[in-house]
Amino acid sequence: MNKDMSRCAAAEFFGTFWLTFAGCGSAVLAAAFPALGIGFLGVSLAFGLTVLTMAYAVGHISGGHFNPAVTIGLWAAGRCRTGVVLPYIAAQVAGAIAGAAVLWFIASGQPGWVPGGFASNGYGALSPGKFNLASSFITEAVMTFAFLFIIVGTTSKGAAAGFAGIPIGLALTIIHLVSIPVTNTSVNPARSTGPALFAGGEYITQLWLFWAAPMIGAALGGIMARWLQEPSDAA
Repeated sequence: MNKDMSRCAAAEFFGTFWLTFAGCGSAVLAAAFPALGIGFLGVSLAFGLTVLTMAYAVGHISGGHFNPAVTIGLWAAGRCRTGVVLPYIAAQVAGAIAGAAVLWFIASGQPGWVPGGFASNGYGALSPGKFNLASSFITEAVMTFAFLFIIVGTTSKGAAAGFAGIPIGLALTIIHLVSIPVTNTSVNPARSTGPALFAGGEYITQLWLFWAAPMIGAALGGIMARWLQEPSDAA
């Protein structure tokens, strides 16, 4: 791995670490203090803000993917070189696992703490609203499709320069507001993997969906956005 790729991979690691630690932490740690009232809206905002802040912090280094599905979607859209796909995904998964590990260590320091699902994603009995596999798969695929469509559109030629992080962060907030009741919101295989490894059991068994659905949705979103944006990008 050359020096530039090492810097990009490090940026993806830290960005995904922050997304997993702070996003999932808003649910895991704040849940111990219901009186704080962070609730559903607060968790959704936390995830959106993690992407927004890291997009500006390290997005200029690596492109600010922080998500294997985003990397695949941008590759499908012609915005990402084939050679960076695997290094980026490896860095993202490692960052998510590290973020979940630090979160676990902090949360377990509270007497009587019970991990439960540890902000993992699930369907059926593990879905917050008990939505079935089909509903969960479609939700994750459609939400990730929309996320990639927005990412490509806001970073295309003609879009407001320097402001892409804002609509992308807000898009992730909206996605969480809609899909937390269904799957606890993934749209990010790395974010799903980190907490699931610590929650264990069925959360690991169901992890396949939170790789398959976001990857499919992202690839389709990238292809569609590429088709739609190509005329303006070429103008």
